[in-house]
Amino acid sequence: MNIISEYINNDVKPLNSIQTMNEAHDLFMDFTYTHFPILENNIYIGCLNREDAETLNPGVKIESNKVNLERFFAKNTMSWLDVQELFARNQTNIMPVLDEKNNYIGYFEMEEFIRIFNETPFLKEEGGIIVVKKKQDDFSMSQITQIVESNNAKLLGLFISKIENNEIEITLKISLGGLNDIIQTFRRFDYNIISQHQEDSYIENLKERSDYLDKYLNI
Repeated sequence: MNIISEYINNDVKPLNSIQTMNEAHDLFMDFTYTHFPILENNIYIGCLNREDAETLNPGVKIESNKVNLERFFAKNTMSWLDVQELFARNQTNIMPVLDEKNNYIGYFEMEEFIRIFNETPFLKEEGGIIVVKKKQDDFSMSQITQIVESNNAKLLGLFISKIENNEIEITLKISLGGLNDIIQTFRRFDYNIISQHQEDSYIENLKERSDYLDKYLNI
């Protein structure tokens, strides 16, 4: 069994398409969900969003709004990172879950997945954060790992935090110690350092030279 199957929730039953918008509205009043799963003849047909439940005619049935249902879902065989991506892409805090035969089996809550992420070494272990930038065509995950490990440190995790104008920013979590050596090695491989670090001797040297120039010009 995939480990994320442990987090499937069934505390609240899905709405049925023959229920009214008023019933849906009452459910949204009781919970903080942005969406809620809708079943029709026990088949998942999409999610009703909170705004529709609050603004549409309360007497009409949900099935009359099927065209506006949002049809996102996760499979119970996915990794937790794939599910996190679905949460972000669909701007929701609830994710319907289907099995291998596309049967609705429950839902995930975003809050629970944030808790899972908080337990990963990327956030839980002590370490330093470095944000680097490079042309998208020039960067290499293996090179980043090699730079960190060649300075006797361990890479606890990384993720791509921004892509813009063919440049990519990568956020790294690195075990404590030797950050200055790692930073200078990244610079030698033409990475720009976006984050600021007290241990950055390069920046400190620039500051000292700038202070010296200011004193000279003020003489």
